[in-house]
Amino acid sequence: MADRIHRPHRREFLAGLGLTALTSTLPSIAAAQARPSLALQAKAGLIALRAGQPDTPIWSLQAATSDPAIRFTRGEELEITIRNELPVPAVLDWRGIDGVAKAEPLTARAPLAPGGSDTIQLRLRHAGTFLCDAALLGDGQARPVRALPLIVTENEPVGVDRDEVLLLEESRLRPDGTALAPGLDPKDTVPLYTINGRTSFELSASGNERLRLRFINGSQRTVLAVKLENHDVRVMAVDGQPCEPFLARNGALVLAPGARTDVFVDTTTTSSILLHDGKQAHPVGTLAISGHTNRRAPLLPAPPLPSNGLPGRMDLKSALRVDLALGGSPSDWVAPASFSATAAPAFRVKAGGIVVLALTNRAAIATVFHLHGHHFRLLDRLDDGWKPYWLDTLAIESGQTQRIAFAAEFAGRWLVEQVATDWAAPRLIRWYSVE
Repeated sequence: MADRIHRPHRREFLAGLGLTALTSTLPSIAAAQARPSLALQAKAGLIALRAGQPDTPIWSLQAATSDPAIRFTRGEELEITIRNELPVPAVLDWRGIDGVAKAEPLTARAPLAPGGSDTIQLRLRHAGTFLCDAALLGDGQARPVRALPLIVTENEPVGVDRDEVLLLEESRLRPDGTALAPGLDPKDTVPLYTINGRTSFELSASGNERLRLRFINGSQRTVLAVKLENHDVRVMAVDGQPCEPFLARNGALVLAPGARTDVFVDTTTTSSILLHDGKQAHPVGTLAISGHTNRRAPLLPAPPLPSNGLPGRMDLKSALRVDLALGGSPSDWVAPASFSATAAPAFRVKAGGIVVLALTNRAAIATVFHLHGHHFRLLDRLDDGWKPYWLDTLAIESGQTQRIAFAAEFAGRWLVEQVATDWAAPRLIRWYSVE
């Protein structure tokens, strides 16, 4: 077994929605009755991180499901009730869900006070792998907050035998076994990595099955590489949006915090699952193969996933161009707890316009940028094309400038985030307006 993960090339790195008054109301009443509902609680809980030792207290989002994720179907509109049972204010970030301005944290939804509740409607325009995250206000709190994956399935059939979520997480444990929230000095802590909350995860399968594995980096600060040994790993979607399928180099994926990658894997043999945090590889799981399916012929390469309808082309010539500096001592960026909607936006754009952002990282380490409300394309260096996938999250190396472009399709007030890849680094935000 290899003792480290080979760094994928850039593509993989980045590899990484006249009748009478009575009769006219019937359709809306029927729609409301048919609308699926979801009850969420932000509450205290426990997680077993140390064998033979007491469980570790954490905070998390919880729903009434035994699945590690909540699952719905593209086109549905959810009615979501959220209750905050934590001793601190909480706000939810629906990472990757485009175009729901009324659900946007801080600009549209104020933090929920302890004991408070709220109800929102969330329209699921796109199929994909998303994340419901309560960590926006989590820096420096008493406990870290675990995220909850949200899976939106396609309306069309997808040719896989199984669909599995693998939530990758990093904890920082103190000597007494308690977990440290991000935004605090990690001195005297040790990192510990889990898949779906387990330090030793096993995924059982038969030989010659086709698995859809939805990898999610639920860590708060660390870029993680995940490697599935002895298998071809075919990337099918990035940050919830389908892409032209391609093989991950050496079976490894690199995910920034909050990033998601869907892959197809045709099972062959029992294999280790390794996580690499940039310093060393950590064996955290196993793909355990026993027996074989009844298939007699090898599986053909999978076609692309159904499109979510994002634009095929963008006219960059007429784009609004904005420079955003990341890292350093940014005077215009604030901690989420200090956010004010009366602050000037980073930029304003008319709905339907194209925006090109030049993101320059002035920090001494890699910084992660996250765009709310829309997905973007990563532009080529000469600004004459873009990478063949959509993103909502991007890690930018120290001293680098990356340019991204997106179609400002959805009116609203949306956040942008940045955070350096250091456990003690603060999460910082601004906002932009689509009018």
